[in-house]
Amino acid sequence: MWRGAILPASVVGVLATIGMTLARGTSSIVGGILAEFIVLIFFGIHLAISKYSRKLDPMMTMVLVLISYFAKLLILGVFLLVVVNTVPEKSLDRTTFGVVAVAITFAWLAGEVRAFLKLRLHLPLPGDTSHNQSDGMGEL
Repeated sequence: MWRGAILPASVVGVLATIGMTLARGTSSIVGGILAEFIVLIFFGIHLAISKYSRKLDPMMTMVLVLISYFAKLLILGVFLLVVVNTVPEKSLDRTTFGVVAVAITFAWLAGEVRAFLKLRLHLPLPGDTSHNQSDGMGEL
């Protein structure tokens, strides 16, 4: 899943940064690179938690995912406040940051969905008699 998502997200991030740099100037380079770094780190943390929690109880997995979600949300909020208050706008184009972050997010999610669909999981469907095993309970 990681490779299926990182490649399209990286390509879209680089292309969006180049496009925004051509359209808005050199301050867009820093905004685009920062957006790519933030989005890739946050989605990477999500995949790492998914891999770690694969064999945990579903309730523990939900708790772990919710805690990580709120932690990432809090850290992102603090990070954005620090960047907005300390980095001058002439050094970091905020519009580019937003556009590139959204573009990378869409590319990551599309790549992740595509990679998941290629897994070819064989799950039994309800009513599918080829996967159901008779346990002899219905016979008297």
